[in-house]
Amino acid sequence: MTGPEYIQLKAFARIDGVLLAVVLIGSFACYLMGMQVPLYGMGAMALLLSVPFLLGWRLKRFRDVGLDGHISFLRAWGYVMFVFFYGGLLFALAQYVYFAYLDGGYLINSLSEMMALPENSEMLRQLGMTRQVDESLTLMRQMRPIDLSLQALTMLLMIGPFVGLPVAAVIKREMKKN
Repeated sequence: MTGPEYIQLKAFARIDGVLLAVVLIGSFACYLMGMQVPLYGMGAMALLLSVPFLLGWRLKRFRDVGLDGHISFLRAWGYVMFVFFYGGLLFALAQYVYFAYLDGGYLINSLSEMMALPENSEMLRQLGMTRQVDESLTLMRQMRPIDLSLQALTMLLMIGPFVGLPVAAVIKREMKKN
């Protein structure tokens, strides 16, 4: 890959990273609203499940518009990795803003309330997980907003390669050699 091709790949990936971040932020917002209205929780899941399709659609557009219809598997996979990197950075920034200025303990308190419901606490007791859940909630309360957002970024950067493999395999189109 030449220098200009690398610059082009990163430019397209930045734009699509913004789109990925918008979908992830929408999913996170639906998740938060799903704490009160369960229908939004289904919306959060639907948005998360749409991510590979969004990536495939945008990768196909990059292949057809930016590369004249040809892209190797490795370049396609690298493109998806860059999209996850840029989207993850924006999503982590949005999560930081939310946890630092807007949350006020809402998420952790909602999770605590859900775990305290009789049916959930009985299930946790039967599974022997009451202590682990309590420790996890205590640990989450001690985390700073930057810790929570960096955890989300790390998770996205770890998931990106695995999501990118099938997307790149489906969208790749090699040039025919004469």
